[in-house]
Amino acid sequence: MEEVLRVENLKKTFKLSRKQQQSEKTKDKYKVAVDGLSFSAYRGEIFGLLGPNGAGKTTTLRIISTLIKADEGDVTVDGESVRKNPDGVRKKIGFLTGELKLEDFFTSDYLYDYFSALHDVPKEFASDRKAKLFSRFGIEKFAHVKVGELSTGMKQKVSLVISIVHNPDFIIFDEPTNGLDVITAKTVTDFLVELKNQGKTIVISTHIFSLVEKICDRVGIVINGKMTLEGNLKQITAEKSLEEVFFDIYSKEAGNDE
Repeated sequence: MEEVLRVENLKKTFKLSRKQQQSEKTKDKYKVAVDGLSFSAYRGEIFGLLGPNGAGKTTTLRIISTLIKADEGDVTVDGESVRKNPDGVRKKIGFLTGELKLEDFFTSDYLYDYFSALHDVPKEFASDRKAKLFSRFGIEKFAHVKVGELSTGMKQKVSLVISIVHNPDFIIFDEPTNGLDVITAKTVTDFLVELKNQGKTIVISTHIFSLVEKICDRVGIVINGKMTLEGNLKQITAEKSLEEVFFDIYSKEAGNDE
């Protein structure tokens, strides 16, 4: 297997505000969000980062996508280091986060063209790709409607399309089906499988067991910022369901914290 992503010993600590300390019911001024986390992803697979809210999944994906810097460790994407060449990494990846907020005033058509230009996508290629993607996701009917007037599901589809305007080979999706209705969620997951079948590498984060079981080839279980288990999904679930495996690990980790 050809390694596309290598995450090595990532560590990230955040300073907590008083409000955050109160929210998390702690007197600690700092929180270790990612604690020595390592894993790899290979070409033509979907890798799932599975864990509860606050496990460090989103922080990890933000480090991989160069949005924030790790305190320790490094990430390489197709040989490019996020520390040494973040611009090179950005050219290779597509990143869709649940926190991606498209400007309500603009249309899907305008935003697609804008982000295509940012990625230096040739106009002819961009136009052809836009037509195919807009048709694939049913966006063409709403291409000239302002984003603020679109449904939640349609906004997610537009966000997805914009995140891959440059046809990247490595794609990161943070909670790709979160908050979506069942029809839109299936449209998104079917597309992820299509991308995998095209030879692209996809990393998703989620807390949904059924999503991992449906589309992922391998999985990493993250708890308290640590990789507690990583491996082939079929091998991991050979004797137990993924949910049972997860809660066995979670119970042991909770016991260790006491």
